[in-house]
Amino acid sequence: MILDNLFGTTIDNEGYGLFYMLYSLGVLIPGLAVSVRRLHDIGKSGWMLLIVFIPLVGWIWLLVLMVTDSEPGENQYGPNPKGITVN
Repeated sequence: MILDNLFGTTIDNEGYGLFYMLYSLGVLIPGLAVSVRRLHDIGKSGWMLLIVFIPLVGWIWLLVLMVTDSEPGENQYGPNPKGITVN
């Protein structure tokens, strides 16, 4: 937003513009990938991200899922990343 305001690329003085949109697109896919990986760690499908569309309860439910500890051992999505040691 600072660059948008600095270069005058804001949309109708909203405070955001071209640079903000490019940044948002640049972090969207990695953010989704990390969220899906986190859901896989607890044994849930990545499609569980869609619960955010349930008003109020969806965001709370997703937050609880994101802070839940990983399943011990392997699940259908692969080994537990906490169990892997790097030498």
